[in-house]
Amino acid sequence: MRDTRESRLLLVLLVAVAFALITVDIRGGEDSPVDGARQAAAAVFGPIEDGVASAVNPVGNAVSAVRDSDERHDRLAELEKENAALEAKLGSDDRNRSRLAQLDKMLKTAGAGQYGIKGAEVIAIGAAQGFSWTITIDVGARDGVTRDMTVLNGDGLVGRVTTVGPDTATVLLANDPDFTVGTRMEASDELGFASGQGDQPLRVELLNGKADVKKGDRLVTFGSQADRPFVPGVPVGVVSRVDPSGGDLTRTLYVTPYVSFTKLDIIGVVVEAPKKDPRDTVLPAKPKPVPTPTVTVTVTPNADGQQQEQQ
Repeated sequence: MRDTRESRLLLVLLVAVAFALITVDIRGGEDSPVDGARQAAAAVFGPIEDGVASAVNPVGNAVSAVRDSDERHDRLAELEKENAALEAKLGSDDRNRSRLAQLDKMLKTAGAGQYGIKGAEVIAIGAAQGFSWTITIDVGARDGVTRDMTVLNGDGLVGRVTTVGPDTATVLLANDPDFTVGTRMEASDELGFASGQGDQPLRVELLNGKADVKKGDRLVTFGSQADRPFVPGVPVGVVSRVDPSGGDLTRTLYVTPYVSFTKLDIIGVVVEAPKKDPRDTVLPAKPKPVPTPTVTVTVTPNADGQQQEQQ
């Protein structure tokens, strides 16, 4: 349509008519005279709107799906975080249960020997390249710990205190090559000296070269004068090998220690020695021997008078 005077008048007239219809429709409410026309328009344009909506909805659904996916991803991440926290807690609980078991076993050992102990935790280990087997514990002078005190755990002899600070102390482990402790054999009371050999069994020199010793025999600490550095009766280990006696003044044994020096966590420093030597009472109960099955063979005659073996 060309922009002429007539076209402008027609546009003004159409706008005026539209406003008039709107006014009539609003005032008429549900009985509006243009309601029929509106319904007719809906009948004509409704299918078109529905088609457009069908075309547009997949895009809207996709956006909604992406949003829901983000929400599900956030929830999944939240659940994974919760699971990780639960696993960490479970791991912590497992570790705490292990440490409580260690503490309980150590207290039973201390009670059996009547040792007054100060519980401690291993917080560092020494440098292995220097051939020094040491640990650092989280108790020191302020806790009543002094140099040359015996250190044990629930299994037996761990070592002795060598250096003491206000809140920490250094312990020389029993498997260190510079470590030596007096020992006593269970039952026979044969005395000797055990020395550390790193990750090898302890080497024990018995004072009696003719002592009757066999694999499986057990040793405890003999004790020192004034109970420093060693209190008596602490389990040391089990004889794993005995060198043949060659008429020497001493006899050499190799002893597997009760303590695993690479798995130390909860230990105890003996701050008060027992009033009397506990002797062998701190040693663990001996394992019950496994019975060896025996086979009985009987000989019975058969029908031909020949003997037949039966088991």
